[in-house]
Amino acid sequence: MVLFAGMTLVAAQDFPSDFLGSDFHKDRRDILRTKMPGNSVAVFFANPVRNRANDTDYLYHQDPNFYYLTGYREPHAILLMFKDNQTDDNGDSFNEIAFVQPRKTEDPTDRDSETWTGRRLGPTGFEEQLGIRPSFDNYLFEEYSIDFSKFDKVLFYDFMNDVRDTENEGDLYDLISWFKKKAGYPSGNAMEVEPIAGNLDTQTLDYFMGEMRGVKTKEELALLRKAIDISCIAQVEVMKAIKPGMSEREIQGIHEFIYRKYQAEEEGYNSIVGAGHNGCILHYIDNYKPVVEGKEMILMDLGAEYHGYTADVTRTIPIDGKFSKEEKAIYDLVYQAQEAAIKACMPGIDYRIDLDAQIARRIVNEGLADLKIIKRPDSPNSYYPHGLSHQLGLDVHDLGGSKLRPGMVITIEPGIYIPDNSPCDKKWWGIAVRIEDDLLVTENGCELLSDIAPRKSEEIEALMAKPSPFDNIVLPELESSQN
Repeated sequence: MVLFAGMTLVAAQDFPSDFLGSDFHKDRRDILRTKMPGNSVAVFFANPVRNRANDTDYLYHQDPNFYYLTGYREPHAILLMFKDNQTDDNGDSFNEIAFVQPRKTEDPTDRDSETWTGRRLGPTGFEEQLGIRPSFDNYLFEEYSIDFSKFDKVLFYDFMNDVRDTENEGDLYDLISWFKKKAGYPSGNAMEVEPIAGNLDTQTLDYFMGEMRGVKTKEELALLRKAIDISCIAQVEVMKAIKPGMSEREIQGIHEFIYRKYQAEEEGYNSIVGAGHNGCILHYIDNYKPVVEGKEMILMDLGAEYHGYTADVTRTIPIDGKFSKEEKAIYDLVYQAQEAAIKACMPGIDYRIDLDAQIARRIVNEGLADLKIIKRPDSPNSYYPHGLSHQLGLDVHDLGGSKLRPGMVITIEPGIYIPDNSPCDKKWWGIAVRIEDDLLVTENGCELLSDIAPRKSEEIEALMAKPSPFDNIVLPELESSQN
């Protein structure tokens, strides 16, 4: 059953057919319920709506845990999951309940929201299409009778206090306020100082969700593979299209155009496109440099997000199609460290210790010493300042821990960054290289998922010599730029 089964034919045609099905999300809830302690309730909130400016909001992105458990992609909702069956006033039994955006309300401030911001499921659609019953309009949560004190544990994530109070009754601000009152949440910032006393637990739920989300199902892997393939195809096409004189923003745009061409909804994180010394800024997202020079490299760390699941692929290439002697030396050293880590990747190891500290970082430091960039392999330096790996899934830095299990998807991403004015020969200044790939941990090792995009320096140079369909795109000059 796909997510939008049950909609009218006209409405269903507006959506892709390969979303995760309601059975997937129900299975996730059932598994979480087996992990919950006896006589407990788990409470999940939808993500806040983020304001961009004035009356314009950013494109809404659901909280990954809420999406993982429900498939719901709308804001202003709360889900309660009970370990044990509950009984309502009519004698009906249930073990979960949701309060979601109404389709239309009597609230005069609502202004017929579906006309302005699009279709809503409402409680009826939520029940029919996502299978969570009972479900109610969100503003009814205020009067909903629930005694949280009767539970041994109330499991939830702590609040960040960054939710706007809108004029609509039942918004996320209201839902959180009503929950705090019902559950006896302490006023002020008590939770920032010490854990809540009594039955309120803000720690355990993240552990349970990490156990579950860290290991991907076959349905999740299908979406991840698609996100990764799209991202790699974009890297390939950019390698063919890039020319000296382009801007960082233009190069970013080619990547993201290809994402949209393959129906990826958005990027999994802010795109990083850093030419020359900008590549030395690990999370450089300005991408403002108007002209990239022919004697620079460009570091491109981008990932398509497809139906909630994100890729994370980085390639570093010479803008003029040929690595200089120094660029190739640094690039090949990073590649050597990555290859060694990939070959050692297998279940049971800890990527922070076994792959990063003992393999990749050792190879990088030995290579830097051989190149006389540092004096000795054990010389303190900041040329490789980040970790080697992280989980990948609904978040670009997904839940799941560093000890590998079959079914995990991780990155392997060594890097070397030599900013201007570093304590080494000036010929190395401004060189920044990161190679990042996505891998599936298998029973006996790992599978490289992002192999569509070449990694070897020789293969990159060969690909960059090929023609690109973007070569034939010529846009008119802006009159304003001619003045």
